[in-house]
Amino acid sequence: MKIIWLGHSGFRIETGGQVLLIDPWMDGNPMFPEGREAEATEGATHILLSHGHFDHVGGVLELAKSKNIPVIGQFDLMNHWAEKEGIETVGFNKGGTVDLNGVKVTMVHATHSSTMPSEDGPRTAGSEAGYMIASEGHTIYFSGDTDVMADMAVFHDLHEPDIGILCAGGHFTMDMRRAAYAAKKFFRFEKIIPCHYRTFPLLEQSAEALAKELPDVQVIEPEVLSPIEI
Repeated sequence: MKIIWLGHSGFRIETGGQVLLIDPWMDGNPMFPEGREAEATEGATHILLSHGHFDHVGGVLELAKSKNIPVIGQFDLMNHWAEKEGIETVGFNKGGTVDLNGVKVTMVHATHSSTMPSEDGPRTAGSEAGYMIASEGHTIYFSGDTDVMADMAVFHDLHEPDIGILCAGGHFTMDMRRAAYAAKKFFRFEKIIPCHYRTFPLLEQSAEALAKELPDVQVIEPEVLSPIEI
C-alpha cells in the first residue's frame, strides 16, 4: 500500500490493485507542484469526495471527464453530477459500504458543512463525510473535514482503523490539539498522517503538537508526491 499526499486534503492511495484519488484538488492548490498532475493521476481507478467545498472538488469534474474515472461520494451530489454532467458516479450514504474491486469503502459521519457556489449564493452539496478504507489487512480512517465527535467511538468499535488521515489545520476543522485528543480518546492508531494544514498561513504549519501528544503513535508529516509505504 502506498499513501501519497497531493497537498491540503488530497491523497492518492494505491492499494489492492486500485488507485484511489481522495479530494484531489490540484489546480490552484498552493501545495501542489504545477505540471505534475499527470503523475498524480496516472492509473487512477476511482475518485472519492468527502464534501463539496472548492478545496476538495476543484478540478474533479474535468478530471473525471478527461480520464473517464468514476466519482464516488454522497448520494445527492453524485446523482446531480451523473444527470447534469454525464459522468459515471457511485452515490451512497453514511453507514453504507461500497466494494471498489476488493477495496471496501464505508462512508462515515463528519461535522462540517458542504456547499457549492451558485448565482443565488451557496447551495447545499449533499452532506460532509469521512471514509473507512479497508484493504490489504489495514483500515484507513480518512476523517474528511471535521471536528472531534463522540461518533468516533462508534467508528473505532466497528472498524478498528490502524491508520488515521486526520484533518488538523484548525480554523475550518479540528486543530493539532483536538486531533490528538480524538486519537487518544477514541482510537488506537499505529500511524497518523495529518492533512488540511500548511496550505495557507491561516492554518497550522507543523504537526509537532500532534506528535508530542501521541508519543506511542507514529505521526508522519507527509511531503507532496512522496509515497508513504505501509
